[in-house]
Amino acid sequence: MQGITQLKRKFSESPYMYLYFCSTLAYHLAGQPFGLSSCIATLQSCAQQKNPSKGREIHCYMLRSGFLDTPSSITSLINMYSKCNQLCYAFRIFNTSTHYYNVFIYNAIIASFVAHGKTEKGIKLYQEMRDIGIIPDKFTFPCVLKGLSDAGNASEIKKVHGLVFKLELSLDVFIGSALVNCYLMFGLIHDAEMLFDRLSTRDVVLWNSMVNGYAQAGQFCKAMRVFREMCDIGISLSNFTVTGVLSVFAEMEHLENGKAMHGLVVKIGYDSCIPVCNALVNMYSKCKSMDDALVIFEMTVGKDLYSWNSVISAHESYGDYDTTLRLFKRMLRSGIKPDLVTVTSVLPACSNLAALSHGKAIHGHIIMDKNSYSTDDVLMNNALMDMYAKCGSMRDVLSVFKSMRNKDVASWSIMILGYAMYGYGNEALDFFKQMCETKYQPDMVTFIGVLSACSHSGFLTQGREFMARMESLYGVTPTVEHYTCIVDMLGRANQLEEAYEVALSMPFKDNPVVWRALLAAARLHGNVDIAEVALRKVVELDPEHCGTYVLMSNAYVAAGRYEEVIDVRDLMRQKNVRKIPGCSWIELKDGVHAFINSDRTHPLINAIYAKLLLLTARLYEHGYVPGH
Repeated sequence: MQGITQLKRKFSESPYMYLYFCSTLAYHLAGQPFGLSSCIATLQSCAQQKNPSKGREIHCYMLRSGFLDTPSSITSLINMYSKCNQLCYAFRIFNTSTHYYNVFIYNAIIASFVAHGKTEKGIKLYQEMRDIGIIPDKFTFPCVLKGLSDAGNASEIKKVHGLVFKLELSLDVFIGSALVNCYLMFGLIHDAEMLFDRLSTRDVVLWNSMVNGYAQAGQFCKAMRVFREMCDIGISLSNFTVTGVLSVFAEMEHLENGKAMHGLVVKIGYDSCIPVCNALVNMYSKCKSMDDALVIFEMTVGKDLYSWNSVISAHESYGDYDTTLRLFKRMLRSGIKPDLVTVTSVLPACSNLAALSHGKAIHGHIIMDKNSYSTDDVLMNNALMDMYAKCGSMRDVLSVFKSMRNKDVASWSIMILGYAMYGYGNEALDFFKQMCETKYQPDMVTFIGVLSACSHSGFLTQGREFMARMESLYGVTPTVEHYTCIVDMLGRANQLEEAYEVALSMPFKDNPVVWRALLAAARLHGNVDIAEVALRKVVELDPEHCGTYVLMSNAYVAAGRYEEVIDVRDLMRQKNVRKIPGCSWIELKDGVHAFINSDRTHPLINAIYAKLLLLTARLYEHGYVPGH
């Protein structure tokens, strides 16, 4: 009896498992076998609980008992293995049950493949089903339509719509919703609207399809019109309605309307729904209200992967890289496994903070968790290369590049830009040559790297040639960024007159970045006359940029013209321009520590300044004189 009590306690957490336990106990006490209906009920429980080991036990029992000769048992097994992420077993069951094929079995296996992203196989099974004469039903078409949408097959969707009409299923609300979603996804707005108007029964699912479909198609005004119509006729809002409308406000950056929707969410009791909370985080972050986004995130109970991805990517896009890394650490401690979206959000934060050890730790996590990440993912590998390049570790950049079986133009461009950034001009141009030899077509970013390499390494002749021939030979039209590289290249080489002529002759309207590059070069070489011309241009184009005034002030200091330095500072006061304080940071085991000038906010500031004074004293002992 004690053993039975323990089993009852174990299964009491799940109603289905407890039902299975009770049924099994009753049959054994009565001397009767475990029935087919009980097996199917238990398989449903295993699917819900994602318990493949118990499912396999029931499968073996059904095999021994001869219960695998009915379509219902085969369908239940396929569904269980699919829900437990055992797609190969589901397909094996399907392949060994050819004598029992019917529409239910095909529906189960098609739904399995579509749900796991194997859309081509799912569509192929649908076509096979048609070829052997099995007629699809109202449960077949929603899965097939989703698969066609994922595969981007718009023409086949219209054929399916024709068959739906032929089978007199065109008024089914679930099929109608799936078709409306498909048409809106492919931008076929008129077809979606015609179908919506023709449907006599419109439930909340169909209305949600219209709201979300318009939102995804960028038709925000129409999405709001449908939402208001829903409210006017008294359709009860679901969480999908709310997330659709919040996505509209997020894209339109309508903070006030988003807040009003937030109030409605609280009123109708969806504020504890995780997808709605995720949508609120996204809305607030897109509307640049990061404090509100963080408050919603912290209040969310049962945060899932999408919750963490939403708040991490929001802080990264907002430029708060330190918080991005702190949130990522919290995510790992909470037991949530990051995915590709997480990694490609966190790696740029490491890049911007030059947090090499954090970036390496993330890379190590990717290597260790091979089941979650594909080593052939080009986007992820490019993000790793970019992180290593911006952290100054070109050896690691090269290592990742060589390990990539799949590369794209961005992969080559990152290599070229990385070498250019650190003055390895020959290596950058060698990679450019290899890129062209391997039939990759250079793009605008590639030539920014090539011209930067020429600039940083003093390759004037080659830089001029690339600029002159990039459009005729490679089909890349020079942009402002390319002209900036040329002005910078000429300026570094003290060819200031030529740089000035290039800035004047650009086929674009004046750009402050180009003239600021000329100003920096003039300041570097002490040419105050050209610096003054560049200053007037930059102040006219971008009067609020503090870096312009700092450059000019430094140029006057270098020339010993201190009265003009005072004039520049007066001009800054007149235009209400303030110099943004410089920031330094250091990466330690517990995170990235940032400091601005005279910063006293760090909790260990007394110890830090004591150590700084000690180091300064040692420098004086060795003959250091400030300003020399």
